Amino acid sequence: MHDVLILIPARMASIRLPGKPLADIAGLPMIVQVLRRAEAAKLGPVAVATDDEAIATAVEKAGGRAVMTRADHPSGSDRIFEALGLIDPNGRVRIVVNVQGDLPTLAPADLAAALAPLQDPSVDIATLAAEIKKPQEKTNPNVVKVVGTPVSPGRMRALYFTRATAPSGDGPLYHHIGLYAYRRAALERFVKLPPSPLEQRERLEQLRALEAGMRIDVTIVDTVPLGVDTPEDLETARSMLR
Repeated sequence: MHDVLILIPARMASIRLPGKPLADIAGLPMIVQVLRRAEAAKLGPVAVATDDEAIATAVEKAGGRAVMTRADHPSGSDRIFEALGLIDPNGRVRIVVNVQGDLPTLAPADLAAALAPLQDPSVDIATLAAEIKKPQEKTNPNVVKVVGTPVSPGRMRALYFTRATAPSGDGPLYHHIGLYAYRRAALERFVKLPPSPLEQRERLEQLRALEAGMRIDVTIVDTVPLGVDTPEDLETARSMLR
């Protein structure tokens, strides 16, 4: 698929886990583990967008492609937009997938599933969620919930994202997975928008798109990949992939 580009933004600035992208997991740096999963999805070319020479070197040593970007980007979305322009200045890529560099257990099939809503031309951005099974996650503000309305089996249109327990009442709650597939025009529009009031209040970047009237649809998958943010998460990932 020559019109799909997968980009993995990566930087070293992690307070809770210094040097996170290069942390060893089953004999490979974490960023390379993520790269391998993105490549296994077989959706299109994959590249790591970074501002750090050590990350770029690790990726290239593993046979991957790294793109050097500016160091002053406020978010991964801004970083991948710069990388997109460097990789594809002629605009051939139509869909850009932003994969977080700290998801070493991401299932390639789930990455592919994220693109499905973009078959609908009214959808600007597509993402993933999984039903929350553990009661403690329903009230955990670090577990971002997506509130949406069903549009077809296994898919919903996002109405809101929140750290609160929502929606209230009986029924499932969904854990948002921070992986995004953008139409190229949607990514360009998104990064040019100023931070929105609800985005700043909830500290959730995707609310900027909703507040601007952009449509985000969500594919429901079975499980949430482990996000590595702490030394404890790193040990869990090592156990899972050992």
